[in-house]
Amino acid sequence: MCGRLDVKDHPLSVLVSEQLGLDFQVSTNRDLRPTQQVKVIASNDGHLYSRSTEWGIQPAWAKRILINAQAESVMTKPTFKKAFAQSRCLVPCSGWYEWKTQEGATRKTKYRFSEANEQPLYMAGIYYPQQDSSSQLVTLTTEPTKQCAEFHHRMPLLIRPSEIEFWLHSDTDALAPLLSAPKDIELVVEAS
Repeated sequence: MCGRLDVKDHPLSVLVSEQLGLDFQVSTNRDLRPTQQVKVIASNDGHLYSRSTEWGIQPAWAKRILINAQAESVMTKPTFKKAFAQSRCLVPCSGWYEWKTQEGATRKTKYRFSEANEQPLYMAGIYYPQQDSSSQLVTLTTEPTKQCAEFHHRMPLLIRPSEIEFWLHSDTDALAPLLSAPKDIELVVEAS
């Protein structure tokens, strides 16, 4: 689920900077993958800022890296609970990709999901600060909308621009209404 992001420098950098009132700069990566650097929006003392993170964590018990956490259990699972309480973030992106095998086809088709008006999508995430001042990222997933369910049983947890401050600054107990897919974010799905 959502193991590839689409990040287009223009207009993403300009739109995010204008919407959030900060200097947000990304480099174009039309196929951003786990273990690569991802620019996120975080908050420190009520002020938004951007930081670089590496996508994925590998807890001692895990045989492979974890890139996603389920929004429904992120508050209670020991691996994610502390980061959810202290280090929530947002991943601004131009879109994400899913693959689906079409009837009669032998190969999967890649589909790009993007906001219908070419606005940034803000994916919910949590980050893990490391001792060397780097950070690692896990994105959050949720039950899909009807549109997205045709392609995958999970989708990224998207946060509306109007709810960004609430997402980043609220106590975890107040966030339950944001942990499901917003039905009013209009997406475009196209074969890529």
